[in-house]
Amino acid sequence: MTDGVRSRFTVRHVVLAVLCLLYFVAYVDRVNISVTGPIIRRELRLTPTELGLIFSAFAYPYAVMQIVGGWSSDKFGPRLVLTVLSLLWSVATIMTGLSWSVASLIVARVLVGVGEGGVFPTATRALTFWMPVSERAFAQGIMHSSARLGGALTTPIVLALVAWSGWRHSFIALGLASALCTVMWVIVFRDVPAEHPWVTTTELHEVSRDGAPARGVPARTPWVEIGSRMWLVTIVDFCYGWSLWVFLTWLPSYLSDARGFTLNAMALGTMLPLMAGVIGDTMGGVVSDRLFRQTGNLRFARRAPLIAGLLGALIFIIPAVMSHSAQGAVFGLALGFFFLELTNAVLWALPIDIAGSHAGTASGMMNSGFGIAGMVSPVVFGIIVERTGRYDLPFFLSSGLLLVGAICSMFVDPTDTVQRRAEWPSGAPEGTCAC
Repeated sequence: MTDGVRSRFTVRHVVLAVLCLLYFVAYVDRVNISVTGPIIRRELRLTPTELGLIFSAFAYPYAVMQIVGGWSSDKFGPRLVLTVLSLLWSVATIMTGLSWSVASLIVARVLVGVGEGGVFPTATRALTFWMPVSERAFAQGIMHSSARLGGALTTPIVLALVAWSGWRHSFIALGLASALCTVMWVIVFRDVPAEHPWVTTTELHEVSRDGAPARGVPARTPWVEIGSRMWLVTIVDFCYGWSLWVFLTWLPSYLSDARGFTLNAMALGTMLPLMAGVIGDTMGGVVSDRLFRQTGNLRFARRAPLIAGLLGALIFIIPAVMSHSAQGAVFGLALGFFFLELTNAVLWALPIDIAGSHAGTASGMMNSGFGIAGMVSPVVFGIIVERTGRYDLPFFLSSGLLLVGAICSMFVDPTDTVQRRAEWPSGAPEGTCAC
């Protein structure tokens, strides 16, 4: 590669593109069960509660693996950890297509949860050394937009596969596709920029001058310091995650059962809110980074999208589920999901802001809140529907938690960072900050 080409070649954005692809396939493999849920329910004669248990089976190991996966990426490096995790969820996705009962479906979904549980903390740790502070929220936003795009396109992709060869073969095909993406990750990524054969001296300076060290190994994991700074962010993530799990698991069933949508209409009605989330994810990251560049106030740049997003979601979700119009409900839910996703990039930028080289552990702590919400939210939704026959009540519960999250967001402080002496054995590398 010539010097002229190398000077224009930004390796960190190639790394970002591969992470976007992995996020895309991860969400396809996460959401595919909700798309096929009505079909599986009829074929296996499941109750709403049993289907809710299958939906939530993913979340139990997912929550446990947040800290385990994040800490492992800090300890052993994100390249190795993400390779192992992605191969596991690929195999488990194939196993889902081979399942024959409630128990076998739960086992397969548990293994998918184990595989995907550490992916987002590991990817966040991967970005720590590759992205300067002024690009962190954007990077998180575009990755999570890719995830939401995967969620949005899962419905038409899976329904097309189901129409072609049945729901079982759809899981097998998606698992094989995920395994191919793992190979691409191994080829492209290195744990630190200095180890990458394509990186130039210019790019090494770009990623290190703004607070992202080019190399270095943390001396220890300062659990207490990280926990004391991340607990409030974890609560916000729980409140955000409760509503997100409702969208990811019960939206197709809500449109089918409560609104009377056909399969084709359900595909479109599910895709519209999730596509709105794609825009919201990217916009939230762009807005947060721009606010930081313009004001230099990191607290304001992180808090403002959190508060606006959670309150905006609340404002639109309530009238959406109360609407007598099915189309109006879909439109309102799309706006609600757009605002909900404004918060996501900021939530994932906060662990890097606060914990630096321990971002894997910190983001795992934070996303444990999301995982716990995933354990409870789908099951509670199913129980409420089964006992009352109403779909609006669980949406009202979600809206109440959005208000709690907005209030907590007012006190989140990204400048309260883990101390520099906890970051590095002998202080931060020259030319970097302890952000």
